[in-house]
Amino acid sequence: METSHFLLPLATVVLGWVLAGGSPGPATLTISGTAMAQGRRAAVVLALGVLSGSALWGLVAALGFAAIMRANVWMFEVIRYAGAAYLFYLAVKSLRAAWRGQARRAPPAADGVLFVKGLLLHLTNPKAVLAWGAIYAIALAPGAPAAAVWQLYGLLICVSAMVFVGYALLFSVAVIGRAYARTRRGFELAFGLLFGAASLKILTLRLAL
Repeated sequence: METSHFLLPLATVVLGWVLAGGSPGPATLTISGTAMAQGRRAAVVLALGVLSGSALWGLVAALGFAAIMRANVWMFEVIRYAGAAYLFYLAVKSLRAAWRGQARRAPPAADGVLFVKGLLLHLTNPKAVLAWGAIYAIALAPGAPAAAVWQLYGLLICVSAMVFVGYALLFSVAVIGRAYARTRRGFELAFGLLFGAASLKILTLRLAL
């Protein structure tokens, strides 16, 4: 990969992307919760949906549509309110599960349902396209050719796949699943509160457009 078109060492770019993508957030919380509650297959399918959402936002930013969206604030507002509503729904669902105290392991949802859930989780995150736009601006030198953009895009998608699928594999380990079964209500309560906080944060977020 030609590195002369990059402002920062690729190792630095990748490390920053891993830290951003792997930090606790709606996507990683949903993947880890699904892995513990429904098992490895369900979590991997959901993670692939999240990854697809990230890939779509990366394409939007790479093709320059992010600039069009920034010039039309209403587009971001629609995404923001949709994202806040979706996270609020997830918060209510988790809190209801914690309140009911159901001890039985949840049956895995259909693959299509899980994939769409992951996809919507990322597509309704208004910060995702901004994150992609920012990484292109920070990592690429002015006047970098299109090939450099797509090289960076491909690299970061591979990194994202390792992060999201890695969460699915890690939290589906049997010992973690057993710990979840013993303290499921506590996990659901924590997820509900965190999803609610994320919903509120998106509602009160001032996007840097």
